[in-house]
Amino acid sequence: PLYKIAQLVLILAIASRGARSSTPRLHLFNWALKRQERIAVLAAAAKDKKLYVSAWGFDPALASALRFAVAEGLVNALPNTYQLTDTGRLFVDDLQSDNKLLVFEKRDLRTIGKGITEAMVDEVAKGWLTI
Repeated sequence: PLYKIAQLVLILAIASRGARSSTPRLHLFNWALKRQERIAVLAAAAKDKKLYVSAWGFDPALASALRFAVAEGLVNALPNTYQLTDTGRLFVDDLQSDNKLLVFEKRDLRTIGKGITEAMVDEVAKGWLTI
């Protein structure tokens, strides 16, 4: 779980406004980090301000990482969102200072930046609701 926790705090620190994110948005980034072409799609969406992903996977490992991160005080669970804590920021600082850890993840998250908004994710998720 430490790898997923590290990814999680990096997503919050590098690619999230206010170091906070909803669960669906965190799963979107987790899904994207698994393939370079998905990173390219999110980078283009951030630039164009329109998310062109119809669906993405929800990873049980990320759900476990979220629980561990909350238990360890790295993130706070708020209504409908998770936010990086001061302890989490210290962990991120350690990750950022080591140029050999999570090199591709840090690069990819910087490429996307903070341009994938909650509103963009919500717009896609609306399409999931069917009768």
